[in-house]
Amino acid sequence: MLPLLEDAPIDLARMQRQRFAKLGASMASSGVDAVVAIGLPNVRYATGLEARLCDSARAHYERSIAVVFAGDAAAHLFTSQREGIPADHPESHSHPPLHLEFEEGVDALADFLRKHLGSDGGRVAIDESTAAMHVRLGDALDHTLSRWELADGARVFGAARLCKTTDEVLCIRRAQAINEAAMRDVLAYLQPGVRQCELTAQFLRRIHELGATANEIDPIWQIMAPRLAENPWSTRGDLPFPRTTTDRFLREGDVVWVDTGITVHGYASDFGRTWICARAPQPSPEQRDAFERWRAVVARVVESVRPGVSGLDLVNVAKRGEPRTPWMSHFYLAHGVGLNSAEMPLIGTDMGEAFDAEIELRPGMILVLEPAIWSDGHAGYRSEEIVAVTEEGCVFLSHFPYTPYAPAEGDAP
Repeated sequence: MLPLLEDAPIDLARMQRQRFAKLGASMASSGVDAVVAIGLPNVRYATGLEARLCDSARAHYERSIAVVFAGDAAAHLFTSQREGIPADHPESHSHPPLHLEFEEGVDALADFLRKHLGSDGGRVAIDESTAAMHVRLGDALDHTLSRWELADGARVFGAARLCKTTDEVLCIRRAQAINEAAMRDVLAYLQPGVRQCELTAQFLRRIHELGATANEIDPIWQIMAPRLAENPWSTRGDLPFPRTTTDRFLREGDVVWVDTGITVHGYASDFGRTWICARAPQPSPEQRDAFERWRAVVARVVESVRPGVSGLDLVNVAKRGEPRTPWMSHFYLAHGVGLNSAEMPLIGTDMGEAFDAEIELRPGMILVLEPAIWSDGHAGYRSEEIVAVTEEGCVFLSHFPYTPYAPAEGDAP
């Protein structure tokens, strides 16, 4: 069972101990001697680092790296962000940064791996590779590669991160609560004559006041043209979403698809709703019908969520009775959320039914449900709900009203 009491505290030290234990178990089942993480979510998972985000064009200056050896008590952390290292992280496992965009950094990593694994080499899993790593690391370890094997670290981390611990769920729920509180203020500010970028300013100011540690997704306030043909062209022939926010003024009657995401201790929230910009917003009968169909899809899926159910089961339940697939073709019916705003499990993607059938729900998985119902000539309805899979079914982590489509109800379906 996942305890989800509203006042439950987040225990960061416990969370890190449990994450590291799960990573060790995944390494053992994958048969790897070491894992190298250069993707920030995986570095956070392995070490508990509270890292600052930075301009991606300069990310290599601030890139943190984690190296975990099988059986070791802690990860080795290479970082310039020493203020983000947990207080209980052993000093012997804290090192200056390695710049893996350059040959010198790759050679230093190879030397470090050889020092700890010895001349006999080993199986090393790597989650991501820079260009320099791709070209040089194998040769830097062993010119013949006879004693060293490089494996896919993304699989090792993916297996460990798939089901969340109680503290991870609490982080996600806290992030979602802050996100939704900020969006209540933004919704109150929404009116004709306001610019899209002004909504962004309101949102970013409010999440900072409420204690968010970072903004994960550039806020999206996409104005949807009533007809598919009136929206910008897309390669798939489907709705183009998301599009970049601009300084465009909102007008009376605009249908706005909203998407935001902030993080707490690295864990992301995911907020999605459809709003109508008007002095007295009132959905048309066709718009209300799209909403009711969306809510019916979500209700069917939620009723089906429980351990042992496959991703394909949820896809089939969601499609039942709908004339077209009730989500955008370049998105999904559901995706996971955690240290990434979208991560496994991914359900209803273009990878096909065989992929969905291999996904089996387990307690601790987090699902972001995001169907979209299009009603040509009247725009459509898209929203997101977050649920955590439990032993008996699931519980909601999102609790935002469906204003103005169901103002009197205001609760998750």
